[in-house]
Amino acid sequence: MYAPYPVATIVYIDGFNFYYGAVKGTRHKWVDLEAVCRRLLPRDDIVKIRYFTARVTERPDDPQRPVRQDMYLRALATNPLIEIHYGHFVTRRARLPLATPIQGLSPIVEVLKPEEKGSDVNLATHLVADALQQRCERAVVISNDSDLAEPVRLVQSEGDIPVVVVNPHPRSRRSAKLEGSEFRQLRAEAIAECQLPEILHDALGEICKPEGW
Repeated sequence: MYAPYPVATIVYIDGFNFYYGAVKGTRHKWVDLEAVCRRLLPRDDIVKIRYFTARVTERPDDPQRPVRQDMYLRALATNPLIEIHYGHFVTRRARLPLATPIQGLSPIVEVLKPEEKGSDVNLATHLVADALQQRCERAVVISNDSDLAEPVRLVQSEGDIPVVVVNPHPRSRRSAKLEGSEFRQLRAEAIAECQLPEILHDALGEICKPEGW
């Protein structure tokens, strides 16, 4: 239920969870996060949007990955409402079974497994800290990561701050463990309709939407 007055709200966006759930494989990656949040929360006074991500590295099959991401992060940084928080990637060797074993070869292979670290911890930390410092009256978490279930519960029970959980993945893949005071589903049409201008500017110059985005 909405309060009879605009509620001071901070939005916490789990960047990679959002990407893999809502925009990967689409031509709508140039997302205007503020527009998405205002569409989700038309009556709230959004005082800050915290975006949690990590810098990607190039791959042999896609050397332009970090360039495209840099363009997007620069575009987001032109919005004073958005604060970007960085985790990091680590790459580990792992021995994993083949999905389809090949006759005559070992079913176990060694692979390089990249893992994004820190974003969920950073999100949880800022969520709890903002609640303790009473920086908002409502928190909104855009993620489907069940690892955030406990900080969401604590903010509600100990901080007395309602937490709205927004699922960026298909509804059928919603995490049953991540429960807030309210649940909302992020729809594909909202992403498609909330896109940044194709060209923006910052102190470094022109920021252009990457091809295919």
